[in-house]
Amino acid sequence: MTDPEAWRRQDGVLAGPGGAMTDEVGVITGPLTLRTTAGPDGEVRFAIQYEEADEWYTLTGSPVTHGDPAVLHAAALAAVRAGQGAEAPRPGA
Repeated sequence: MTDPEAWRRQDGVLAGPGGAMTDEVGVITGPLTLRTTAGPDGEVRFAIQYEEADEWYTLTGSPVTHGDPAVLHAAALAAVRAGQGAEAPRPGA
């Protein structure tokens, strides 16, 4: 069986003023954990949660199609640190 998540990275991040925007609950703030996964289909997905919580939320704008997942993960971390209702980065943006 092939792993549908060919690439995964997860990091803690402190959200800047205005936090990060999620599809499920709107803006979340404070210490968060960002998980980026990329599957063999080229889609890169971003999930975010309150640090040490059980629930994961979709970072608004996720998934994105194609793009280097490591670069997109770094861009998503930077966006969440900046706050202002951060959303998933777009490749080439």
